Amino acid sequence: MASVRTGIVFNPSKTKREELERAWASVSPDTEPEWFETTPEDPGQGPARAAVEAGCELVIAAGGDGTVRAVAEALAGTGVTLGIVPRGTGNLLARNLGVPLLSVPAALRRAVTEEPRAMDIGVVDMTTEKGVESHAFVVMVGFGLDAQMLAETDDDLKSRAGWLAYVAAMGRALSTSSVLSVSVAVDDEEAAEVEAHTLLIGNCGAIQGGVTLFPDAELDDGQLDLLVLSAAGPLEWMDTFRAAVWDNGVMRLFDKDRAATSTESARHGQATRVRVELSEPRAFEIDGEEVGEVTAFEARIEAGALRVS
Repeated sequence: MASVRTGIVFNPSKTKREELERAWASVSPDTEPEWFETTPEDPGQGPARAAVEAGCELVIAAGGDGTVRAVAEALAGTGVTLGIVPRGTGNLLARNLGVPLLSVPAALRRAVTEEPRAMDIGVVDMTTEKGVESHAFVVMVGFGLDAQMLAETDDDLKSRAGWLAYVAAMGRALSTSSVLSVSVAVDDEEAAEVEAHTLLIGNCGAIQGGVTLFPDAELDDGQLDLLVLSAAGPLEWMDTFRAAVWDNGVMRLFDKDRAATSTESARHGQATRVRVELSEPRAFEIDGEEVGEVTAFEARIEAGALRVS
């Protein structure tokens, strides 16, 4: 794909254009991409749309998860291929796609040479104090420990220590998490009341540290994966971690067809649409970014809507 018209949408707070230019010259010295810069006011949707309007057939998102999500949102349904140069802390979609994380030239080379494939993209309508907001997501959305950890993470420490900043934040999140009543309806089924402190809806499964939250998740299966956590005491947490690390981790290395193991405190499911109402507001995250508090949300899958390389 090196000969196709290429646009690079880059986040200047994560990577410099000069670094990307040097890497591009080593990968495709006879071509010149078009450059589009994000801003705090426009994290990527506008630049990506501009790249599409300019006739780019491949748009590479160079930045963190927020940049990748914003560019993916703009490219969904256009037929234009998304490439990724991961320059953030989590780099969640890049991890799930197998994009090189530590080498800019290697990531660019993959973007321009890998055969494009179709993947699903999620859409979430979230209810906040300001009303209903709609956003695309490529990895996961939800509330609970994950979102609370992101809310507790010190941005200064994150810029200096990377993912280690999340460790301290997780301790604070654990100390402030509490179970609440949640109404959950999947597809056309009746809503059910559950008790949970964490509810996550995913499009793909892997996060940092080699942890797989959604063992059954596939990027192109037309399904959302659901995880509900309600562990309260040490024994329930041990049960949850055992299922996550052993049953849904180590054992699946030997049996790829093994279904995700649920426990009393960690329940898995799949659906094409999930509607959730919370009994009280909770911090919410989209693809690794905390976006404020919600009281309800509905997530749905758009199968095969995004092309990635």
